[in-house]
Amino acid sequence: MTALLLRTEGAPAPELPTLLQVPGETLWSTLGPETLAAPALEIAFPSFKDGRGFTLARELRDRLGYQGWLRASGDLLPDQATHLRDVGFDDVLINENSTAAWERAAMRFKQRLQRVAAHDHRARGLSGDTVEGLNAHFATLETEAILEESLLRRWPGAIAVLSSFGAEAAVTLHLAAQLDRFIPVLFLDTGKLFPETLAYQKALARRLGLGNVRLIKPAPAALAAADPLGDLWTRDCNACCALRKVAPLAPEAEAFAVLITGRKRVHGHERESLPVLERQGAQLRLNPLAAWSEAKVEAYFQRFDLPRHPLWAEGYRSLGCAPCTAPAGAAGPRSGRWAGLEKTECGIHRPQVITVR
Repeated sequence: MTALLLRTEGAPAPELPTLLQVPGETLWSTLGPETLAAPALEIAFPSFKDGRGFTLARELRDRLGYQGWLRASGDLLPDQATHLRDVGFDDVLINENSTAAWERAAMRFKQRLQRVAAHDHRARGLSGDTVEGLNAHFATLETEAILEESLLRRWPGAIAVLSSFGAEAAVTLHLAAQLDRFIPVLFLDTGKLFPETLAYQKALARRLGLGNVRLIKPAPAALAAADPLGDLWTRDCNACCALRKVAPLAPEAEAFAVLITGRKRVHGHERESLPVLERQGAQLRLNPLAAWSEAKVEAYFQRFDLPRHPLWAEGYRSLGCAPCTAPAGAAGPRSGRWAGLEKTECGIHRPQVITVR
């Protein structure tokens, strides 16, 4: 085994002591002071399909302020070199017979850095363009071309998919995976999801080869303080959404200039005039399927033989938390969400929700 340097700037790797190994599936909140005080850590990935090691590295750097050396090891692919560097790894432990492939991947990353050097990703969301101008431009492109330009040329390394792994999520995720199987995918596990959704998330991620799914959960302390019995939804569903969705997502979303969503105009209500690109504070939301019809979605599922959510067959056309979701009625695909209430959105897609500093 040999260590390949991922950083393209600064000094080469120092003489490292024995690295303290941390399993990639470790929750950042469980790391003790002895771990954070270690001069060098090795995060071991159990599988290239398991994105928790990426999340752990990013939390170490951004949330916990870890300044030591970070090494990645385990079952990893050369194509993941960019993502390893993006989240804060300094080097990666690889088999010597794969050095050439890893070096090529590292060179591609260096070339990308040269194209975006001196630009903080949160400050270069539009790079001189306007939202209106980009919407006019995107109107001339097919969905696949919009995503290709966005992921590979316009916002490389600064874009993620926000996915519920719900009724239609497979389409957006499949489109993104054709371009980059290791694009960050933000998935909110509110603690109130259907068991079928949790199973579908794992199965669909395996099917599409998604290698960087980031599981986001509400903080246990926040739940204990605001919803100790787990019944807040019965009294104030807006407060419940804020606690279990809006608040946990905010710090995770800050890392990206752009979030891709699967929202569509046919969903109705606030989404009827949904643009392909919209600004939310200092962040952009890209809705590449905004103009898609239900028939087009269904055709895509059939064309690529994508698996449906297990509850689709029971009439669920939009899926959120189990207590507040019912099968859709005649009023539209989202009519089963918060049925009988004026509420139509959880809050994560509204401008005031995410404040990017």
